Amino acid sequence: MTSTTAFWLAGRQATGETTFDVTSPWDGRTVGTVSVPTDAQIEDAVSAAHAVREDFAATPAHVRAAALDHVSRRLVERTEEIARLISAENGKPVKWARGEVGRAVSVFRFAAEEARRFNGGEAQRLDTDAGGQGRLAFTRRFPKGVVLGIAPFNFPLNLCAHKIAPAIAAGAPIILKPAPATPLSGLILGELLAETELPAGAWSILPVPNDRMPALVQDERLPVISFTGSETVGYAIMDSVPRKHCTLELGGNGAAVVLADFASDEDLDRAAQRIATFSNYQGGQSCISVQRVIADASVYDRLLPRIVAAVEAQVTGDPNDDATDVGPLVSEAAAQRVESWVDEAVGAGAKLLTGGKRDGASYAPTVLTDVPAEATISCEEVFGPVLTVRKVDGEAEAFAAVNDSKYGLQAGVFTHDLGTAFRAHRALEVGGVVIGDVPSYRADQMPYGGAKQSGVGREGVKFAMDDYTYERVMVLTGIAL
Repeated sequence: MTSTTAFWLAGRQATGETTFDVTSPWDGRTVGTVSVPTDAQIEDAVSAAHAVREDFAATPAHVRAAALDHVSRRLVERTEEIARLISAENGKPVKWARGEVGRAVSVFRFAAEEARRFNGGEAQRLDTDAGGQGRLAFTRRFPKGVVLGIAPFNFPLNLCAHKIAPAIAAGAPIILKPAPATPLSGLILGELLAETELPAGAWSILPVPNDRMPALVQDERLPVISFTGSETVGYAIMDSVPRKHCTLELGGNGAAVVLADFASDEDLDRAAQRIATFSNYQGGQSCISVQRVIADASVYDRLLPRIVAAVEAQVTGDPNDDATDVGPLVSEAAAQRVESWVDEAVGAGAKLLTGGKRDGASYAPTVLTDVPAEATISCEEVFGPVLTVRKVDGEAEAFAAVNDSKYGLQAGVFTHDLGTAFRAHRALEVGGVVIGDVPSYRADQMPYGGAKQSGVGREGVKFAMDDYTYERVMVLTGIAL
């Protein structure tokens, strides 16, 4: 890459008339300078995607699969370089950034596999009624059109991968808008895609400022929008284009439930360690990080000190250091917001057991108890390294506490009981229930998304491909079965 990173317009490098700097949230240094597309260049990208949509949908599966396999292999080859880039622009500790690259490797590999088997077609006999005698229905899926993918800052590579890879696998052109705070990781994917034989117009990566996003959202040539980000922005997008197909992966305030049967010292040590790790692992900037711990009264007094000790053992500091567990938030403004929410809760009567201190963009891993139900940190997604712990009496009260939220992304339930696991799966109003662990587990091939205000639709490669396509039926007449 040159000192000014180009964007990708219909599969080729391009530069605009202005640039912006990407800075490290850890030390403020300039990580890179990015060229901004002009309005005319954005129009070129949209026009090219719209023009190629039918040809790209007809591209042989082996061509799309080969391109996706290529990106997966190249990510492996460049893992350390890309992990360092993620860490530099996002502030994520490099050990977690390596994990993110590994997940993106899997996303493109899964997409290559799905491209080879997707849309094979399904036959359905229609002579089950007399009027259908001699007829056969054949159903295939076809792309709805060009996808506008809008990615967030917290997983600047992997969540770009989750927009791009399923679209290419399904034969849908995609225009990706990476987050302005972290565009460099997404632009790396452009480098790798440019090494493939995908047709011009099949993909563009445009680092467009947020204030120019509405024009893209409104463009009728982009009938599918896949957005990951805040509840406020996501629903504003959906409300502005009610006739478009929108997939929204929005916020959460993930709960980890620790029930009475998870009571041995070994159990509680493990639960505390997993909770501490995954309330802080991306600086808390994950939609499925642990924000709420709901513990049965029978284990609460033994669990709480273990959680505090495990949180205090998290290594904070320079994200470039392999030993660091918790780096800075994406910006000082983000850390200031977290600070204000914690201060509000403490002022309303919450007990601060550890943490509660800010240094620039960094916020110390924090544990609170006795948090009032009306406190912002109880109701909203904190998106920072803050954990609240609550005591309940029994399974029913625990499950009710999980559901007492406008969000419903994922929940974790620490239990050994199979019956409890199935009751949790039935009772909890969330998109995913993780038994025996925190809510922070995500396999990139599984359906991922939420209930209530956590969004609509599902990510996960195959499920996103279904979302980007629709069924079209052909009825054959004069068929002898």
